[in-house]
This record gives sequence, C-alpha cells and structure tokens, in this order.
Amino acid sequence: MEAKKQKVMSGIRVTGDLHIGHYWGALKNWLSLQDQYECFFGVMDWHGQTTIYKRASEISALSREMFAEMVAWGVDPKKSTMFIQSKVPEHLELFMIFANLTPLGWLERVPTWKDAEEEAKQSDTHNLGRFAYPVLQAADIAIYQGALVPVGQDQIAHLELTREIIRRFNHLYKAKLPEPRPLLTEVPALPGLDGRKMSKSYGNSILLTEKDEKSLRKKVNMMVTDPQRVRREDPGEPEVCSVYAYHKLYSSADDLDWVVKGCRSAGIGCGDCKGRLAENMEKLCQGPRTIKAQLLSNTDELDKSIEENCERARQIAKKTLETIRYNMKWL
Repeated sequence: MEAKKQKVMSGIRVTGDLHIGHYWGALKNWLSLQDQYECFFGVMDWHGQTTIYKRASEISALSREMFAEMVAWGVDPKKSTMFIQSKVPEHLELFMIFANLTPLGWLERVPTWKDAEEEAKQSDTHNLGRFAYPVLQAADIAIYQGALVPVGQDQIAHLELTREIIRRFNHLYKAKLPEPRPLLTEVPALPGLDGRKMSKSYGNSILLTEKDEKSLRKKVNMMVTDPQRVRREDPGEPEVCSVYAYHKLYSSADDLDWVVKGCRSAGIGCGDCKGRLAENMEKLCQGPRTIKAQLLSNTDELDKSIEENCERARQIAKKTLETIRYNMKWL
C-alpha cells in the first residue's frame, strides 16, 4: 500500500504581474515538490487586497493571469490543487476562528509588520487586513492541514507565528491540526535593475514572461553593473555585478567562464555581457510565454481548470471546517 503523501501549502500574493524573483523564489521549487507531496498552491488575492484595495477592479483579471502563468511555467493542475483564495471562502471562516484566539501582542511583534509600518502609513495601507495578515496566512495553511511550508531561512520566524496560532487552537479545543514545519528552500538573492532588492513598488523588476524579446532585452540593458567599469577598457569584478548574479541562474558553465575571464580582463564590455544574458533568459521564457498566451486566449478551458481546482480545494476545506467545528463543539 502506497504511503500517504504529506501536504504542502504555498501561495503567491496577487499585487500585479509575476516577476522573475517569483520563479526562482517559489515556482521553480514547486515543480519538484508537486511530484513528491500532495500540494496546494494558491493565488492569494485576499492577501493582495491588503495593499492594492484601491485597484480592486483589477484583482480578478490579475488572479486569472497568475493562475495561467503558474501553469505555463510547469505547475500541473492535475498533480497539484491550484486555487484562487477568494473562491474558497472557508479560508475566511477559519481566519475568523483564529483571529478570536490570537493575542494582539503576537501580531505587534511580527517583524514584517514593524519593518513596513511607516511605509504602510505613507501608502494608505496601514489597515487591519495588513495587520492581521499572519492570521489569514495561518488559516490558509491549516484549512488544508498543511504539514510543510516551503520557505527561505528568513521566513522561519514568520512561520513560527502560524505554528503558535495552531498550537493554541489545538490546546483550547483538544484538536489535532498539524503544526506546519518549514521546508527550507534555497532562495537566490536577485537584485533589481537598479541594484536594490527586486520589488514591483520600486519599478525595478523583470517580469517573469516579458511580452516579447525586445522588452526583455531593454530591461536587461538597464541593469547596473560593476561601478569600477567606467570605460570599456576598465577591468571589472563579476562577483559585485548584478548581471553576473543573473548569469549564475540562466547561463551555462561555459558562458560563466566567458563572463568571468572577459570581465576581469576587459576582454568583453558590459553590453556584450548583457547581450549574452538576454539571449539565455529568452531561451527559458519562450515556451512559457507561448503557453500563457494560449491559455489566456482560450478562456473557456482556463476558466474550467480554475473552477475544477477551486472546487477540489473547497471540498477539502469544508471537511477541515467540519472537523474544526466538531473539536470546538460548535455544530
């Protein structure tokens, strides 16, 4: 008899088009996880509304596009359960249950809230939804009884709050919801076009599927390089250059050798280096770009896949809520 697979839950917040950081930080890892575990991958539109609520009219289209993009890059809706968060309202019911047993002090200590509080005030997103984000996140995981959550090392402390909320629920109601454990993943630090952290709010990101090769090349050519290479004949150091950080992900060993030797000897210019990088990035993007366009043009097929996956997610979520209400003696 085949052993039951452990459940993995992960999701991406809807705030706009996916950028390449989402691929290297999440999607690429999901592709291997879906063959090893029972996976639940979410398009998290309620989480997105905490910061883009003024653009509410865009959220539905952005969610459909994100679902299509995930599929285009290899997430299989037949192997994994993919869902759009707002189409599974059980998330919100469990959120309310968890919200009532989560002390405010726990949320006030969350590093991501404290670090972003000033920015939130300036952007008019200093709201209850953003403050209570970790509680909804705990509900997102628990509603599927997720046992593992893929995270980078810097996110472990955040996941611990989810564990505390679930642990308190289990203690109060003698329940047995699994306390999710981190599934540590390598998340490369990808700088944005200007050398800062890649962020849509900075306008320094490269989209996961740029609309065409010309658009991709234009963005690659905007990338900052080694500041020591003022002139073409100045030698540089690849390890301090953003372009080389991308080459490590997209280029072959031979290309890496060409970059290192050429940069340090000034045998190649930054334009040559960027041109080779753009070529290699385009090779990876071509297939997914085509598949995404096909999915978005065949709306009936895409909507059917979304509906089937969300219904599958709802049936599992409903069973979890039945168990939770039984534990609480709230029948």
